[in-house]
Amino acid sequence: MRMGRLTLAAAALLLMATASVPAGTPLSRTERHSLSSDAFEPRGAAPRPPVQRPRHEPPFGAFVGSWDDYIPQIGKYAQWLGNANMQVGHTYLAGNSWADIEGEPVVLGLWSQWRLADPSRLLVLGVPMLVPNEAHVPDGEVARLLGQGARGDFDSHFLRLARRLVALGGADTVLTLGWEMNGVTYTHRCKPDPAAWKAYWRRIVGVMRSVPGQRFRFDFTPNRGLDAIPWTKCYPGDDVVDIVGTDSYDQPAGSTFDDYVREPYGLQDQVEFAAKHGKPVSYPEWGLFRNGDNPEFVRRMVDWMRTHDTAYQTVTDYCPHGFFQCRSNPRSTAAFKQLMAGSQGAPPVVPTAPPAPIVPVVPRPPGAPTPSGTATPGATTPGATAPAATAPATAPAATASPSAGASPSPSPARTPSRR
Repeated sequence: MRMGRLTLAAAALLLMATASVPAGTPLSRTERHSLSSDAFEPRGAAPRPPVQRPRHEPPFGAFVGSWDDYIPQIGKYAQWLGNANMQVGHTYLAGNSWADIEGEPVVLGLWSQWRLADPSRLLVLGVPMLVPNEAHVPDGEVARLLGQGARGDFDSHFLRLARRLVALGGADTVLTLGWEMNGVTYTHRCKPDPAAWKAYWRRIVGVMRSVPGQRFRFDFTPNRGLDAIPWTKCYPGDDVVDIVGTDSYDQPAGSTFDDYVREPYGLQDQVEFAAKHGKPVSYPEWGLFRNGDNPEFVRRMVDWMRTHDTAYQTVTDYCPHGFFQCRSNPRSTAAFKQLMAGSQGAPPVVPTAPPAPIVPVVPRPPGAPTPSGTATPGATTPGATAPAATAPATAPAATASPSAGASPSPSPARTPSRR
């Protein structure tokens, strides 16, 4: 009985303490992590899931530009690295209009030809989920657009993209769909409505997997760390995710690589989450940033990727992030060349058969009336037919940017800006 009274007293004190915090009081990153329903267990509190380690150099490459005329840069980069086997080509779709999301056929075709020239190569394509994707759209409008996407209003655009990729030879492309969704940069961000975001992701995957011949893999790639929302709140499900990625830059200023490993929703949480869900990891964007020319970050990042179950990695290679196209990081460039020169990589593991759609999806054309009630993502509309793929009237007006920002780029009209 005495113990019961002590327990009640402790509970009352806890209730009084929490009630004394005014609504809307900002919480520190550590406090938000500990209070989140999706928070990872504290280090050492329980056995951690095993982390697989590859027996080979992970397939690697670099983002050197999105348009087709950047493709020759990959060969020059490989020569610069002592004829290293740069197996991964990484590019992005622009996000200015829905025609951009459907993919410009010439650009998709030439990147697919680069992929098909060597069976060990891998094409990684960043695909925005909403347009315009870098227009500072307010949260309320983002939530409305996510709801439209979850109901199927934008299905036809992703169907056209999938059909084009398959027809042009890109059937096994890895898609970083809605990358960095836990941040604030893009219209396709998750925080305004996580439930709708997850439903919309599932719908897009169902639409694209409905195309005969596809062998797409979908890479769920948040920013490293907490950012605007814990990325676990945006995870749409194991059946629609093939790879758990992270975009990892050397920031904020003053941080160390050990901070990046241990921080909430950081590198250690990523690999353990992926292992728990039976997925490999990836690093579609990584590079220098707030801490300048930092060879220690380069060495530690390369070692991290080599000693975990990494499906692929691609460095963002222009100033201030990279090495080959940036002369501002001489010490880091020397470290990167020493680590990667002559690397032969390894053939990526590609599914031999396409995964089946979760539920058959029949996309609705844009502007078609929305069915009454809330549609279930992936549900079939009886008697409907899928629209035929058509070429966009015009090519994209600009190249998509991997992330927003003010850092200068070599050619603003055709090279993405970063952060």
